[in-house]
Amino acid sequence: MTPDHSELVGSVLAGFAFYYPLFMSYLWMAGALFYWFRFERRQGSRVDAPPPRATHPLVAVLVPCHNEEDNLLDTMTFLSKLDYPNYEIIAINDGSTDGTAALLDRMASRYPRLRVVHLARNQGKAMALNTAAKLTRAEFLVCIDGDALLDPHAIHWLLQHFEWPRVGAVTGNPRVRTRSTLLGRLQVGEFSSTIGMIKRAQRTYGRVFTVSGVISAFRRTAVHDVGYWSNDILTEDVDMSWKLQARHWDIRFEPKALCWILMPETFKGLWRQRLRWAEGGTQVLLKQAGLMGAWRHRRMWPVYIEYMTSVVWAYTMATLMLFWLLGTVLGLPVPFTVRTILPEWTGVIVGTTCLLQIGIGMLLDRGYDRRLARHFFWMIWYPLGFWMLTVFTTIVAFPKALLRNRGKRATWTSPDRGIKPASR
Repeated sequence: MTPDHSELVGSVLAGFAFYYPLFMSYLWMAGALFYWFRFERRQGSRVDAPPPRATHPLVAVLVPCHNEEDNLLDTMTFLSKLDYPNYEIIAINDGSTDGTAALLDRMASRYPRLRVVHLARNQGKAMALNTAAKLTRAEFLVCIDGDALLDPHAIHWLLQHFEWPRVGAVTGNPRVRTRSTLLGRLQVGEFSSTIGMIKRAQRTYGRVFTVSGVISAFRRTAVHDVGYWSNDILTEDVDMSWKLQARHWDIRFEPKALCWILMPETFKGLWRQRLRWAEGGTQVLLKQAGLMGAWRHRRMWPVYIEYMTSVVWAYTMATLMLFWLLGTVLGLPVPFTVRTILPEWTGVIVGTTCLLQIGIGMLLDRGYDRRLARHFFWMIWYPLGFWMLTVFTTIVAFPKALLRNRGKRATWTSPDRGIKPASR
């Protein structure tokens, strides 16, 4: 490669690495603000004042559990106080090795709405959900994790979207309650500035990448139509979202359907979680690649392109860092020269844009989380830490997903739940 070509390649890659996150950030901000002005603003921010309902169909709350002995009591206490008159709780003990089974059996006598199902061995969250979905006559299924605290009014907010017959699922608004460490505080801002904002933006252009597995509601007819949850996908929520939308079921986002969740607060726990997310997301994108060639699925194209471009961006960043280290730092020959990857004026622009995105995300969610703004100060570290985490998990996850055996059951292990805070 000639020096001129080498410089051109380096400039193109550096430009893509710099401009792509800027472009997506402003796209997400614009889409989220449009969604708020067009839909969310109408009903205000009062979570405790859902619109009245003329009917109250039976709702089944599905709670898959694997080694959740430390969290289940809080979860069930919140579920027993839901402000909805007609619901049942189905807890599925998926081969737990701690005291989860005995605790669930004790709670079944305490909570009349609770039914308990025991699976003899760990078969994965998808199997647990499939089992519960086939044991209820409820048309509407609300799925939460075994460590989640569901807001008392969440069912009301979720159900209002199912008045439209083509709505197959509604994703709620998870709020992080592990806030005692820097990693926890960064994730508080992340769930507003990235996860909540992206869902708002994606709803603006018609399709969402995924429901939140920790809080989502499904129409059982739609779930049956797509063949229930897949047992071989690491992220069953992403897979279900794509299967529903491929069959032209609509997915909505309801920011007032709150669920308070625990997140990892160690680097090891965070790495394992994000690696699973990345690998599972890649599995789904490979599985659904055929959608890109079908005109009838054109509304999925923006979401697909967005994800695949983010994979390319991660590999571009990794390449730039590697060549900078080899060429500039160690002085070894490389195909093209990367002058620096250290923040200069470009870093100031990216950092400022990131803080603007975080600020807007927190502003949109301020009515749902009164203590949100106090964590804004810590978010200056988000671009450095979490963007690098995204880069490395993506470059590891992509080949893992390519090489993973099709049909291999996706079981689960007990994740890092962080430093458990007091119940809300």
